[in-house]
Amino acid sequence: MRLFVSEGSPGSLPVLAAAARARGRAELLISTVGPEECVVPFLTRPKVPVLQLDSGNYLFSASAICRYFFLLCGWEQDDLTNQWLEWEATELQPVLSAALYCLVVQGKKGEDVLGPLRRVLTHIDHSLSRQNCPFLAGDTESLADIVLWGALYPLLQDPAYLPEELGALQSWFQTLSTQEPCQRAAETVLKQQGVLALRPYLQKQPQPQPLPPEGRAVSNEPEEEELATLSEEDIIAAVAAWEKGLENLPPLQPQQHPVLPVPGERNVLITSALPYVNNVPHLGNIIGCVLSADVFARYSRLRQWNTLYLCGTDEYGTATETKAMEEGLTPQEICDKYHAIHVDIYRWFNISFDTFGRTTTPLQTKITQDIFQRLLTRGFVLQDTVEQLRCEQCARFLADRFVEGVCPFCGYEEARGDQCDKCGKLINAIELKRPQCKVCRSHPVVKSSKHLFLDLPKLEKRLEDWLGKTMPGSDWTPNARFIIRSWLRDGLKPRCITRDLKWGTPVPLEGFEDKVFYVWFDATIGYLSITANYTDQWERWWKNPEQVDLYQFMAKDNVPFHGLVFPCSALGAEDNYTLVKNLIATEYLNYEDGKFSKSRGIGVFGDMAQDTGIPADIWRFYLLYIRPEGQDSAFSWTDLLIKNNSELLNNLGNFINRAGMFVSKFFGGCVPEMVLTHDDRRLVAHVSWELQRYHQLLEKVRIRDALRSILTISRHGNQYIQVNEPWKRIKGDEMDRQRAGTVTGMAVNIAALLSVMLQPYMPTVSSTIQTQLQLPEAACRILATSFICTLPAGHRIGTVSPLFQKLENDQIENLRQRFGGGQLEESLELQAKGSPKPAVVEAVTTAGSQDIQVLVDEVTKQGNIVRELKAQKADKNQVAAEVAKLLDLKKQLALAEGKPIETPKGKKKK
Repeated sequence: MRLFVSEGSPGSLPVLAAAARARGRAELLISTVGPEECVVPFLTRPKVPVLQLDSGNYLFSASAICRYFFLLCGWEQDDLTNQWLEWEATELQPVLSAALYCLVVQGKKGEDVLGPLRRVLTHIDHSLSRQNCPFLAGDTESLADIVLWGALYPLLQDPAYLPEELGALQSWFQTLSTQEPCQRAAETVLKQQGVLALRPYLQKQPQPQPLPPEGRAVSNEPEEEELATLSEEDIIAAVAAWEKGLENLPPLQPQQHPVLPVPGERNVLITSALPYVNNVPHLGNIIGCVLSADVFARYSRLRQWNTLYLCGTDEYGTATETKAMEEGLTPQEICDKYHAIHVDIYRWFNISFDTFGRTTTPLQTKITQDIFQRLLTRGFVLQDTVEQLRCEQCARFLADRFVEGVCPFCGYEEARGDQCDKCGKLINAIELKRPQCKVCRSHPVVKSSKHLFLDLPKLEKRLEDWLGKTMPGSDWTPNARFIIRSWLRDGLKPRCITRDLKWGTPVPLEGFEDKVFYVWFDATIGYLSITANYTDQWERWWKNPEQVDLYQFMAKDNVPFHGLVFPCSALGAEDNYTLVKNLIATEYLNYEDGKFSKSRGIGVFGDMAQDTGIPADIWRFYLLYIRPEGQDSAFSWTDLLIKNNSELLNNLGNFINRAGMFVSKFFGGCVPEMVLTHDDRRLVAHVSWELQRYHQLLEKVRIRDALRSILTISRHGNQYIQVNEPWKRIKGDEMDRQRAGTVTGMAVNIAALLSVMLQPYMPTVSSTIQTQLQLPEAACRILATSFICTLPAGHRIGTVSPLFQKLENDQIENLRQRFGGGQLEESLELQAKGSPKPAVVEAVTTAGSQDIQVLVDEVTKQGNIVRELKAQKADKNQVAAEVAKLLDLKKQLALAEGKPIETPKGKKKK
């Protein structure tokens, strides 16, 4: 192999650091070439770094070269590292390239360079702080660390560009920078010249595209660039659709019960992962499974797709036995008790299941045993003796999730007996180091027991053939694709499907009468039995792969069982089962800076949310706004307050209320005549364009992004009203009054459209708007693909009232303390007795652009004062006082712009 690098080439830094790891693993020649030397014969422009492989192929992406070196050293890919590499390419590199060009080529300094970078640097700092690990993917250095360090080093090696308040980032950067391979790489590339060594290389590169200003996503300014891209033909087509009005809608399909597939129509079957019955779901469980699936189910119904949405409680297994023992109840009694709790929680969150069942039913036993018998007769079941952990104190074999110990792969100290939540690898419980029984904390012993195994290696070829046909063109999320590929890359192994328990589906085989099926063999079969309890024609859904599109929603830890174990079981059973077409997996939602914990009283759980005084639709909106789609996200009380008060109260609620009030106040409650100008026609086209984007995103199950389209249309509506001032024009001459009528009619029709787009996200708010506007039934139940006039001139609306209430700081602070850990039952009872403080309904106005500019100038001025004091090595107390002023100004600016207030992290103590 031959590695070509160049002095002053930023990409050479990480590859040289990574190459040091591969020394001795393969013969590697490193050549330094000039920045203009063309190394790759088929590229028209010079490109370094480049790795020429022994096969003659070339790698010329720094990230790909680093990955190759790490793979040579035996590194195993993991999901978190791959997420960081994707983030580095899509989020970090664009702003970093612009910052380096600005500094090195254009000679700018200070906030001109650092300003655009603050968001990405803060993201790295917060991620390091939240997981409390020294490196990006855990306790040991990974490929992600080397790639990000190499990208950031030219800039951050100057302390002026490494903000002091980002303590975790500083510690990480200094740890890597002091390692010998990184030091050598820096010396080779920068030649003791610092960032100026990059100038000859950067001067020959195209100037990076200027970055959009921070905060544009929440701006009320119209997006003139997008409006300008619409052709006259686009505008004509949009206006033609608008003018057809309700005639443009397809006929309403009659609602049937039970919902069954219809040949020739689109039949959508939606499941959300079955929650453990005795675990009260927290906000992360709710957004990861049932709420995400509910949005898609509601959207599917608005498209008039034939839709069945089902879920239920997973009730078998050791977890239930143990909970029953703790509460002095039978397993069935504990299931009945907690099943009712789940039903109440999902009802309050307005989850629109067609059926919500449970796995402790005779049909679950019948269907599971049938699939097992078919696998057995086809030779896909093995018998073997297994060594298991048995707790002598509890007198039972321990289920995987009731064993905890040190992960044998990554050293994580809270790994479960079946899987490590940190590195994601599957574990046999006896492989754990220092195992403990989670019930009594004693150390279990290893004992032998005879068990049945699903012969996954024998089914691997069938699975790969099925995946090869299913994945292309489907909407499997990237993390789901990666997890399944990782399993297949390592080779499938036989999977145990029985357990030494009493509470479960009995194994119908001689010699195994004292055992039950392992919950993850039969839990996914629960979808079939829940459907069978809903309708005796269940096979029309589950044995009909040609006519049914199956969407399955879950958190990423459930991917192997839905994307691999159940498909293998179904393929081996050879009974034409419907298999997942679109597997939708979220990352994890954290709580503030940590994890949800029922035992420690940390975080909001489903049974607590309704006691906060915050309506269910507000919870739905915020959880969907922060849905962890590409990476983990975190619930924040401060951010909840900001999003409610800015996006809901000030943006969406303000627009819809004003549109309705203008009709009531100026036109006697009847929609006025509308005579569209060219600007109005362009607005119709632009709203239509945003609606079509909403459809495209939701069809791809990009739920969080589609929500942004709703808010964008609302911002355009607010701006439209603000520019045209109908409250002034109504007092003018006939032409002015006609213009006021057109603007009001357009605005109230946009409000009607928003009410339907909101239905999947905020169903109660949606229904309230539709009642206030007296929207026709067809318009409420069908979402058109173009913006149409659903409230024509003469339509009478109902009584208009505000939709949202302001959340107050003291109200949110009380909730933060209440759910911050250690809350006592007594205090909860006291809070339950007192009614929550009524939220004040008021019109919130954002700071004007002049006020924001004043704050921007103050922040810049104060930032210069802090930098000068640091450069002069002034007294630490004086510096700290000025830094405090700077942070306070930034907080004021964030509030004025409607952005989340970031809490700065202190420097870690050495």
